[in-house]
Amino acid sequence: MALAAPSLAMAAAPEQLSPGVWVTPSADGRVFGHIPYREAPHTDLVPAPAGFALGQPCYVQRDAAPDLARMLAAAAATPGIGNRLRGVSCYRTIEHQRAVFCSHSGARRGCRDAADRARAVGPPGHSEHATGYAIDFGLRPTGDCGDVSPCLARTPAGQWLIAHAPEYGFELSFPAGNAQGVTWEPWHWRWVGASIATPGAARARLLFARARQEFPAAPQVRDVADGWIGVIRPATPAPAPIMPPPGSPYLQGHPQSYFIQPLPTPQPRPSDRRSRRR
Repeated sequence: MALAAPSLAMAAAPEQLSPGVWVTPSADGRVFGHIPYREAPHTDLVPAPAGFALGQPCYVQRDAAPDLARMLAAAAATPGIGNRLRGVSCYRTIEHQRAVFCSHSGARRGCRDAADRARAVGPPGHSEHATGYAIDFGLRPTGDCGDVSPCLARTPAGQWLIAHAPEYGFELSFPAGNAQGVTWEPWHWRWVGASIATPGAARARLLFARARQEFPAAPQVRDVADGWIGVIRPATPAPAPIMPPPGSPYLQGHPQSYFIQPLPTPQPRPSDRRSRRR
């Protein structure tokens, strides 16, 4: 009797979008096309430049902050743009993302229209905002273009971002017609460093390696030196969640949020050590 070969893929565990609403990720871990991301450790986050945030505090990865400051300064020095670029949304905890994802569904419907909602907002646990590298840009004054709207690409500030953001290490995560099925988001940019030599760029590019390989940004940061970063899937279970210290500013308004410890630094293989001694 012939026996079928066992499947190497394990069934993904259902994930909760909201109370009573669950979804099962696809075999590759995605939910409605969105790649999973862990929350950044709170120790890696710093406030964005003063005056940049709108409404709520804006925290970004420490490595991305210098480039963000330089980019904002360059935009401010550009005639017709000035200080109009502002931060609509930056780092979000998974619990915050859950609230954002379900906010347009109505109190009674919960997240039952989740598949449609996911075209515009990442499900909790599957948003680049959790990494601290993603920023939603907006304008102040808004003029005739409100926040998180495609019209940003038609404004001088939006066109400046498209032309110059990659010079400061930012790339547009969801271009028009992207294969993930996410709506065009000219306001959503992620930082990967202008060069692989930029401090922290290798770490960011490793984190977004799968997204950059399977769903390229446009405009994107082009650096042939980072070709060594492949699609890496952790071989060990995710570390246990840890809570930030009481009173941490990263918990403002989101007491149930938590932060995940960073993955351990990969150790060189024996063959790598031998090659380095030559």
